Amino acid sequence: MTRLGRDRLLGYGIGSVGTGVFSAVPGLLLLYYLTDVLGVPAAVAGFVLVAPKIWDVLLNPLVGAASDREAVRTGRRTRLLAVGSVALPVTFALMFAVPGDLPGAVWTGAAFLLAASAFACFQVPYVALPAEMSPDQGERTRIMSWRVVCLTVGILVAGGLAPAVVDLAGGGRAGYAVMGVTVGAVMAAALAGATLATRWVPSRPGPRQLAPVAAFRLARGNVPFFVLLAAFVTQALAVAVMLAGAPYVAAYRLGDYGLTSVMFVCLVGPSMLAVPVWAWLARVHGPVRCYLAASAGFCGVTVALVPAVAAGGTAATLALTALAGICYAALQLLPLSLLPDTVHADAARTGHAQAGAFTGLWTAGETAGLALGPGLFALVLTVSGFVSAPVESPVAQPAGALTGLLLGFTALPALLMLISLPFVVRYGRLTTKKETV
Repeated sequence: MTRLGRDRLLGYGIGSVGTGVFSAVPGLLLLYYLTDVLGVPAAVAGFVLVAPKIWDVLLNPLVGAASDREAVRTGRRTRLLAVGSVALPVTFALMFAVPGDLPGAVWTGAAFLLAASAFACFQVPYVALPAEMSPDQGERTRIMSWRVVCLTVGILVAGGLAPAVVDLAGGGRAGYAVMGVTVGAVMAAALAGATLATRWVPSRPGPRQLAPVAAFRLARGNVPFFVLLAAFVTQALAVAVMLAGAPYVAAYRLGDYGLTSVMFVCLVGPSMLAVPVWAWLARVHGPVRCYLAASAGFCGVTVALVPAVAAGGTAATLALTALAGICYAALQLLPLSLLPDTVHADAARTGHAQAGAFTGLWTAGETAGLALGPGLFALVLTVSGFVSAPVESPVAQPAGALTGLLLGFTALPALLMLISLPFVVRYGRLTTKKETV
């Protein structure tokens, strides 16, 4: 087994800086941008966030099939990666650059739709690559370790740099427009770098390319894949709800919107140190057992956040958020390191290594979770009576809205994480059963 060099590991992982930015910024800032900068009602803002991602859920499996067709023809997945790496930074910047008096919800929603499509073009073939970079599970965990560290950097850019740029540029519409261009430039460099650095990866999806419908029918028999996907999507939804709620908790419960960046760094920053620890624990105790422990730990921490945030305790909130970040590292690393195992196992079952088809389904599920998170939090705001207003004309929020955003940030993610636990347990039982047959 050939051990991949650090240059190739970094060359692949750097793409996650760009994908991490796009995954995090809309969930963290776009809802707040719509409600508190453009003054869009929460219900409308939630629709603007969810609708493009519903389109993305439908698009991703088609992109996966197209990626497999490209791999059959050329032995590479570079073309779609290149399209996404060029289009995504531009459309991302447009999301935060509403011109003149044009309705902000219309412009932002259209730009977000285009950005989501560009993201699918890059993300689907990108997630397919680790299954083709190495046949060894341990080596794929190394690949994913590098990817998650780079993903953490991207999310830190999103959560740490993006709000800071908004503030430095004077806030409001102009501040967000400057942020879109600045962060888009960082994204462009990362995506283009990964596209060029992974041209060496040979892609061999199978002796012939199946039509999308036939590929999906064949994939349905891969029960471990869909169980793992269910756990991952539910957890992505839980994290997305927390990200969407962070600016509101910082502004309305802790009294300082500037704490948004600090909360985000506390959630994501520990991943830099925790990823190698989780990788080591996975080798010693098994990835499924560690995945279950991290999921349960994240659930417990979000429950503990309820009294901390309710009391307005900034230090306690940040400390608990950092503990959640340690668990979050495993929620990123371990399911993604297990995903290629399900693809290889299915290849033995069917004779077709449909990496693109499976990652199309995977990224569609991930996209759905990340999209529904802000939409679900927007629903909580609407039901609890939150009043949207431009930042220049702030309004006092009713008590019900303050309670709603508190529970949306804490209790709702805890419930979603609890729902995911049976799926993790079932995945472990399915894979153990197969190994003992």
